[in-house]
Amino acid sequence: MMALLLFGLFFLLIAVGVPIAFSLSISSLVYLIVAGVPFTVIPQTMFAGLDSFVMLAIPAFILAGNLMNAGGITNRIIDFANAVVGHIRGGLGLTNVASSLGFAGISGTALSDTASIGSVMIPAMKKQGYGAGFSAAVTSISSTVGPMLPPSLPMIIIGTLAGISIGDLFLAGAIPGVLLAFGFLIATYAISVKRQYPKGEKQSFSVIGKTFFGAFWALLMVVIILWGILGGYFTPTEAAVVCVVYAFVVGKFVYKELKLKEIPSILLSTLRSTASILLLVGFANTFGWVLVSEGVPLQIANGILSLTDNPIMVILLIILLLLIVGMFMETIAALVILFPVLLPVAESIGMDPIHFGVVMVLALMIGLSTPPLGVCLFVASTFAKIPITRTVKELLPFFGVAMLVLIIVAFVPSLSLFLPSLFE
Repeated sequence: MMALLLFGLFFLLIAVGVPIAFSLSISSLVYLIVAGVPFTVIPQTMFAGLDSFVMLAIPAFILAGNLMNAGGITNRIIDFANAVVGHIRGGLGLTNVASSLGFAGISGTALSDTASIGSVMIPAMKKQGYGAGFSAAVTSISSTVGPMLPPSLPMIIIGTLAGISIGDLFLAGAIPGVLLAFGFLIATYAISVKRQYPKGEKQSFSVIGKTFFGAFWALLMVVIILWGILGGYFTPTEAAVVCVVYAFVVGKFVYKELKLKEIPSILLSTLRSTASILLLVGFANTFGWVLVSEGVPLQIANGILSLTDNPIMVILLIILLLLIVGMFMETIAALVILFPVLLPVAESIGMDPIHFGVVMVLALMIGLSTPPLGVCLFVASTFAKIPITRTVKELLPFFGVAMLVLIIVAFVPSLSLFLPSLFE
């Protein structure tokens, strides 16, 4: 009964437009009042959720991404992608997807990918004759590639929750992320050919080389992260700090576009993003404590396993649950609440925790572009200056691709576990 009160109030608050973090906190507070639990549980559980050295990597990676963006990296990645694929039919659409693949190593979040690339690519695509809905759809869905590749904030959260190697999680998401990107490239090309969208001029090798050199320093950040963590030279948190220094040096002295007067605003933006994420994690941890105290995780696990003990059906049921949750809940909150709940179910049917982490992140990423609360969907539609219904219509074939990749990744564990196995 108390669990119904908790969930009922939580979804009611979301429905009336209360932010996820405050929906979690208010519903948890009401539960504590009704159940007669001391309020000291709130600071204790929030602190327990944030008291991790690895969590320090989050503000550092956000700061590194902000420094690289201010240093002109976004345009350089777009220029390189355009030089490589811009001459193909639907070249700007392909450039959009390819830029998301390159930008993934900078931002670590899908939303920042959508905002950074969308602000440049959507107006450019509309100007060249691409449909506004199509431009927004490509930008929104391709941003789901970002959190699959390092530095991925969702992967950091999972590693913190379950004590899994973050380096292994970074590697595990690489092949599924690239597979997802190629799927979107194929869909974008097929639609562009059908609609006869424009293509650009083929660039010479010298131009491609020049644009590659411009994007090289940004792409090298991913190499530094993986080399440092997997080589045992530094922890994920130390890797994030190294990336901050690297981003500052590249932006200031290599690209020479980062101005010292911009640093205060960059730090302020980083503080805001970090505060919102950590506040969300803290409140989600309190909400998760309430769920555990009510025995909800065990009930969900028993509920799924009571329907079927067939591993294939269990995986499909978990995926269905995650897709539904992804439509309504912010990714990090969903991870903090549901990963500890669903991991035992996944392990009971023989899924590796690293493999399950990749599947969960991918499923929740799809939700960022789905109505009613997909944040990437809203941001892309805003840049395109169209209602989200037009974007959703154009997203349908991309949803098909994303679902196909999700099913393949879920049922072919080697796609996620191959790279981590090389570094055991």
